[in-house]
Amino acid sequence: MNNNQQNIERTKFKASLIVAFLFVLVIWVVKAFEIIENTSFYKLGIFPRTISGLIGILTAPLIHSDINHIVNNTITIFILTAGLVYFYRDLWYRIIIISWLLSGILVWIGARSSYHIGCSGLIYAEVSFIFFSGVIRKNINLMAISLLVVFLYGSLIWGILPIFYHISWESHLFGAASGLLLAFYYRNQGPPPQKWSWMFEEEDEDEEVYYELDDETPVKTKSDSQNLYN
Repeated sequence: MNNNQQNIERTKFKASLIVAFLFVLVIWVVKAFEIIENTSFYKLGIFPRTISGLIGILTAPLIHSDINHIVNNTITIFILTAGLVYFYRDLWYRIIIISWLLSGILVWIGARSSYHIGCSGLIYAEVSFIFFSGVIRKNINLMAISLLVVFLYGSLIWGILPIFYHISWESHLFGAASGLLLAFYYRNQGPPPQKWSWMFEEEDEDEEVYYELDDETPVKTKSDSQNLYN
């Protein structure tokens, strides 16, 4: 990797951290304002099938019930958003916007009659998109990010099941479904499939490449490059 490529990678990495940090900062500012003013914005959550509850499609991911709620979501949404911005430089904002709106609309249509708040729906959308996009595109880095999040966010799989009454499992389920749909829709965009050097060696086994050792002795050879291609 030359200096120019290294500079590009560093810029992408910094940009991904900045975007993720800004989103986390916004949700913490909202929570800090609630604490300082001794109030709660839970009524700005999604309340299904009501006109007043429509506003929550836009605002619900920014609102959290308490400190434990926001702390549990902070690290996860930071890692996922940073990974999304880094690997999908020209696509990440569409994924976030569409996931945000689509999962919110589905919750408004099909969830229980209660206020649904928190960015967990967006978390499930991002982890679902990154994982299934990695599977579709055969990109190990994307799948590794998702598995890291599953490790950190231990209840991720169980969260889509209606077994915890106080948790909006509908947000989780519809978020995951949104991510899966987007991974399929944008299957031809994003980072390329990874190819390792052994894959190239296998491909080259059937190729005949010659160079002239002298005027009479052709010698067969092939590349022995050990570089990682992605």
